[in-house]
Amino acid sequence: LAGLFEAQAARTPHATALVFEDTRLTYAELNTRANRLARHLLTHGAAPGNHVAVLLPRSPDLVTALLAITKTGAAYLPLDPHHPTDRITQLLHDTTPTTTLTTTHTCLLYTSDAA
Repeated sequence: LAGLFEAQAARTPHATALVFEDTRLTYAELNTRANRLARHLLTHGAAPGNHVAVLLPRSPDLVTALLAITKTGAAYLPLDPHHPTDRITQLLHDTTPTTTLTTTHTCLLYTSDAA
């Protein structure tokens, strides 16, 4: 998947790759964001055979995160911020991801649900 995306980004860098509400990203922009995040994830243990948990709402950041994780070779564990706290906790316990991607807002929402 990562290779196919890279090839498309090279062929049509200025074409629209993602539209979400008022955000538009070209293939080049999305690829640049994903590469930057992938490099960061590699320093936090993302690699083939490892899992990265993703606790993000539907957004351009979610697409960027999934593409970045794919580029590292790690598997992603998508977590729905609207699921019950117990369910998310059990999934994290069962999978033991090397790291978790989230936002301050989602993290606060999750931790306030847990309280």
